[in-house]
Amino acid sequence: MDLQELTKLLKTLLAHILVSIPEEKDLVLDGDLTKSLDRVAGHSFLKEHGVSKIYKLDPERKSLPGCGKRLYLVRPRMLTMKYIADHINTEISEGHKRSYKIIFVPRKIHVCESILESEGVLGHVTFDEFPLELFPLDTDLLSLEFPEFFTSFYLDNDTTWLHTISSSLVNLQRLFGKIPNVYAIGKGSRMVYDLMQTMFEPHVEHKDSKFHIGQLFIVDRDIDYVSPLCSPMTYEALLDETFGIECSMMNFTTDKDKKETMLLLTSKDDIYSQIRDRHFSHVFAYLSGKAKELQALYSKKDSLATVGDMKNYVANELRVLKHQQKILELHISACETVMKTKGKYDFEEFIRTEQNLLEGSDTRLSMTYIEECIHKQLSLILTLRLLCLLSLTQEGLSIKDYKSFKTQFLHSHGFEHAVTFFNLKKLGLLTEQETAQTKFAARKSNFKFFNRKFGLVPKLTEEMDLKNPSDVSYIFSGAYTPLPCKIVEQILTRDTLIGLEDVGRMCGGLHSDIKVKHRSLGKGAPAVTNPAMKVILVYFLGGCTFSEICALRFIAKSLGVRIIVATTAIVTANSLLGALIEKSPK
Repeated sequence: MDLQELTKLLKTLLAHILVSIPEEKDLVLDGDLTKSLDRVAGHSFLKEHGVSKIYKLDPERKSLPGCGKRLYLVRPRMLTMKYIADHINTEISEGHKRSYKIIFVPRKIHVCESILESEGVLGHVTFDEFPLELFPLDTDLLSLEFPEFFTSFYLDNDTTWLHTISSSLVNLQRLFGKIPNVYAIGKGSRMVYDLMQTMFEPHVEHKDSKFHIGQLFIVDRDIDYVSPLCSPMTYEALLDETFGIECSMMNFTTDKDKKETMLLLTSKDDIYSQIRDRHFSHVFAYLSGKAKELQALYSKKDSLATVGDMKNYVANELRVLKHQQKILELHISACETVMKTKGKYDFEEFIRTEQNLLEGSDTRLSMTYIEECIHKQLSLILTLRLLCLLSLTQEGLSIKDYKSFKTQFLHSHGFEHAVTFFNLKKLGLLTEQETAQTKFAARKSNFKFFNRKFGLVPKLTEEMDLKNPSDVSYIFSGAYTPLPCKIVEQILTRDTLIGLEDVGRMCGGLHSDIKVKHRSLGKGAPAVTNPAMKVILVYFLGGCTFSEICALRFIAKSLGVRIIVATTAIVTANSLLGALIEKSPK
């Protein structure tokens, strides 16, 4: 099973759209689609299919130069339609004769047509859809690259994009066969499952049809907010938090030459594949050893006896060594930047407070530290992370503590954050403990129940071996095990939902649809007869972190299975909370 089949399919669909418009055309791209399109179809591909110039959609520009045909490849947003209407109206008033086509990604929604009609340009535009849904970022990672889904669904209760998620799963199964065993964990997941079934009805498959993925887990983000709020400790997760990884690409400036560098972070990079899931404390040692190894290979040239040997060395080995040396330098530079970033505040004290909150120990001391962070105006997001962790682990703050923290925070960071607190309360991230007088019924955290049930916060009797970990909680230095990963592991090893009924109630629903009976994948279990049953797809609604991806890789290795992670977007605490923070008025 090769996930690159998805990329080929998307390229074919895009090529069909482009060649349907003969002659040269210009392409205007939505800003957040640039990197996604790069991963699916590069600049040369677009040129081959008649694209003359590529522009980024800029709200400041009311018109654009170019040829007589223009394509807009955009997300279906109301504001985007206003920008496009401004372009068309300005260019018509300037006497330009041009044809316009809007290609919606992943699909057209009615409100977009309404905006164009109200702006008086609907008659000048034709439409198409490019279903850029799940596409591979790596050999075990698929993404919609649609971070807006989190606030749209969980905060605004907008179900519009559930259709896109269901469609992405249906299209994936048309390519790799219908997945026989499905588990839906959470309210949104069940809605996606039901919608997926209705979309499958017109495409009834034979019972004996082959499948390449045996099991599907659809997981809601809101069953576990603790994981994205915990400080990541693996290399890949720290890179994402520090620099921001978009579509497996990372931009950063090296200290050596102050030049911005773009690095593609996938398993094709041998060095990166060795260190991405390691605990950060053991990454530098590996890089140092690799540097010595490369130096030894470089010195090999001194012992070459003949001209032929030298020629062979230069033609084959030297180029590879130089490339590896460059990659190694970039990773060492990235490590140094991560360490400098953590050095800007008392990282050790921050981590100690975080671990105390998870363990439920020294709570008053932790609350005093959070107050200090507010008064010193430590990073807005770092402070909110601790506040939300305090609320989630205590299953709500007392009314007195909630009001005190809110008042201090608003005085320190601005009163516009009353909206921020409203958003956090609505999602259940930062709440008051329920009383008879509570007017606003916020979502309740069930941290204590899940911790008792699964031991999410390990009681370590001795220091964890972070170099050769035996427990998945190493991703947070032994402080926490992500709940979604734990539930997936439990279902795979039990091969039944019996005994997990209470988990379903606390998650907002745990539903299964089993078509193929198979044996447990736990240790010591008999071999699975159909190898496809050992290929598992875990789909996160609302985003997942690189820490959780790392945890699932660890579980896959320990169970001897292949786990493919799919998600609406890769998230961090910064991006998750950033979407909920009210922006300061200009």
